[in-house]
Amino acid sequence: MSDLFEDQPTSIPLANGSATLHHDFINHVEADDIFSVLQKDTPWKQDTINFKGNISPIPRLAAWYSRTAKIYTYSGIQMLGNPYTVVLDILNTKVERLLGHSFNSVLLNYYRNGGDSVSWHADDEAELGDHIHIASVSLGATRTFQLKRKDGTGDTVAMDLTHGSLLSMEHPMQQYWLHQIPKRKNIAQPRINLTFRYLP
Repeated sequence: MSDLFEDQPTSIPLANGSATLHHDFINHVEADDIFSVLQKDTPWKQDTINFKGNISPIPRLAAWYSRTAKIYTYSGIQMLGNPYTVVLDILNTKVERLLGHSFNSVLLNYYRNGGDSVSWHADDEAELGDHIHIASVSLGATRTFQLKRKDGTGDTVAMDLTHGSLLSMEHPMQQYWLHQIPKRKNIAQPRINLTFRYLP
């Protein structure tokens, strides 16, 4: 994988936190190859969620990997860490070199088409510690990423996450902001998202 960052990042203006979109973190040829490997080799699983007594499948597939065998829990779902693959290890190192933060785990989400989504949430689980930095790599179909403040003030911020892009979300953004990937019925192509994080 190339180590050259031919990138024109876009800073996302936010109160209480910061985010930066690196449009060309991975070139399209390499992004195609990585997408193909992850789509085929990842042990994808569709978990269920219990919301007010109603059990329903989560509208996407997921897999959790950890360099240090960390267990990750969100929305009542406990995920055991798969060991890093060669591809994930290379990507983790590339993200660290660009952003200057350490990461030891990654959550992969597979959106099969525009009917798959993730609702409003923050990556603020206790096991992520007090200073949370998230690096989100997108592969495949372009999807809209939305942000809104937890206190309900201000406007919703929206951006497109394209094939090979990296969105860096810096502390203390998760403390003040929610984000989501809404459904888009007109999208037939799949997307894979990798959110790198550090578990102390």
